[in-house]
Amino acid sequence: MNDRINKICSIVLNSIDTGVLIVDNEFRIVTFNKAAEKITGFSFEEVKGKHCFEVLRTDVCEKGCPLRESIISKSQVEGRRVEILNKFGKAIPVIVNAEPIIENGEIIGGIETFKDITSIETLKKEVKKDYRLGDIIGKSRAILEIFDILPDIAESNSTVLIEGPSGTGKEILARTIHNLSRRKNKPFVAFNCAALPDTLLESELFGYEKGAFTDAAKRKPGRFELAQGGTLFLDEIGDTSPALQVKLLRAIQEKEIEPLGSTKPVKVDVRIICATNKDLLKLVKEGKFREDLYYRINVIKLSLPPLKERREDIPLLIEHFITKYNAIMGKNITGITEDAMDILMNYSYPGNIRELENIIEHAFVLSKGSVIDVDDLPAEVKNAERYEDTGILTLAEIEKRTIVKALRISGYNKQKAAELLGIDRTTLWRKIKHYNIDIDIIKE
Repeated sequence: MNDRINKICSIVLNSIDTGVLIVDNEFRIVTFNKAAEKITGFSFEEVKGKHCFEVLRTDVCEKGCPLRESIISKSQVEGRRVEILNKFGKAIPVIVNAEPIIENGEIIGGIETFKDITSIETLKKEVKKDYRLGDIIGKSRAILEIFDILPDIAESNSTVLIEGPSGTGKEILARTIHNLSRRKNKPFVAFNCAALPDTLLESELFGYEKGAFTDAAKRKPGRFELAQGGTLFLDEIGDTSPALQVKLLRAIQEKEIEPLGSTKPVKVDVRIICATNKDLLKLVKEGKFREDLYYRINVIKLSLPPLKERREDIPLLIEHFITKYNAIMGKNITGITEDAMDILMNYSYPGNIRELENIIEHAFVLSKGSVIDVDDLPAEVKNAERYEDTGILTLAEIEKRTIVKALRISGYNKQKAAELLGIDRTTLWRKIKHYNIDIDIIKE
């Protein structure tokens, strides 16, 4: 009877695609299934009786071995990512589960299962490669359009104006332009024009000479000089006064500055990238922003939409922040539940990407498990009205959503979708183009 049971167990173990090895209490291999042979390249005959660390040669065999940890703690270890070296010396990423084998209260060995995740990690790398440029992450139409033109913008020395609400990642975009440019080995200097009173802004930007004022004990270079050869990022440019705007215009046009207390101009070679969360053209019309400066900094304009208008980017951003805070906090959170994701996909994000990052950090502090759940989210997010149920949609947005819904119902068959909408196929094609509806994206 025992032989029959053993035979059945052997058939079951060899029919699964997960590697299984069983060791005795000296960590010598006594069982090694077909999947384990395929993943490692070793046959059972080659490894039988050997120590598991002689065979798997993982990056954690000496310290942090999941199997040893499970035996010492007498508990299960789950979902540990490690890399084994196969017979031919190739590193294979696997997910490991380990558990002690206990008989009559005594540990007589352990069992470890491991699954090859090479194809999964390759796919993730491809997705990240396609949907990431520098530190900018996204697959929405607006972000992909920026990806297309950013290398050309970086190659030039033209002044760039980045528009977008607070928290949308304007400084990250500016840094990416710098890092893709020929100036990448020179300084990137960021300066918030709204952070200081107007009386201090000039000295911070242009610097001052020794004795220029009472407390000027020695010469201090300004942000223009500190960015020499590199890039100067002027955030919240719309908050500068008309007097400072005149001096900024001269510095940008003439490529020279005049520190406070100096009578000799200083030549500067910097690329200027400006950002604002305000409508600068409106400020120009109201006489609050100089028209000549506006056109000088608006050689190339990039617009970052609010997060609520690029919802397809939210899962990618959440994955990025989970990776970031796992590293910062030393945790091993592997993902987010469907219910929690549903809440985050339908939240309005008044604080945009910065707020989403704060939400994920808050969840990391509270989470006790391996995934972020609804209870880990801030109360104001959980209790907020769903984005779809608030505000009034424009007629254009209603039409766009109706077209997307018709495409989904029809299985993305344009002829059937047009019939559902009561329009001809040519009209549907024209509207799809007008609204920039990407069928590959809405299928996801």
